[in-house]
Amino acid sequence: MLKDFKAFVLRGNVVDLAIAVVIGAAFGTVVSALVKDLITPIIAIPGKSDFGQLHFTIRHSQFNYGDFFNAVISFVSIAAAVFFFVVKPVNALMARRKTQPDVESDTRDCPECVSSIPKAARRCAFCTAQVSPVA
Repeated sequence: MLKDFKAFVLRGNVVDLAIAVVIGAAFGTVVSALVKDLITPIIAIPGKSDFGQLHFTIRHSQFNYGDFFNAVISFVSIAAAVFFFVVKPVNALMARRKTQPDVESDTRDCPECVSSIPKAARRCAFCTAQVSPVA
């Protein structure tokens, strides 16, 4: 059983995932600091340079909505960074490396019921309408 566990832990996927989680947590911390210390003061509400201090009180309960603003700004920043620095470049690389030609479909839509039928069909199997075969 210990040998199986060792094989599982040393698989490439598990190690890659562990590294991704650690780097993601560190990146999240950096972005949170960026938002709190640099971005928030730039877009500050007049008189408030730290959103973390914004709050209101109802019936002796304090609601810290400033921390929520900081978290939303951090999330949007992380999502934008991941999209523009990871997703877009990887998609561009995958498109460039594409070696297989596009597969031409061997079906078409029936003009009557819009069901998918073979190109050589003369009658739709779904609505029984006569269709002309495509050459």
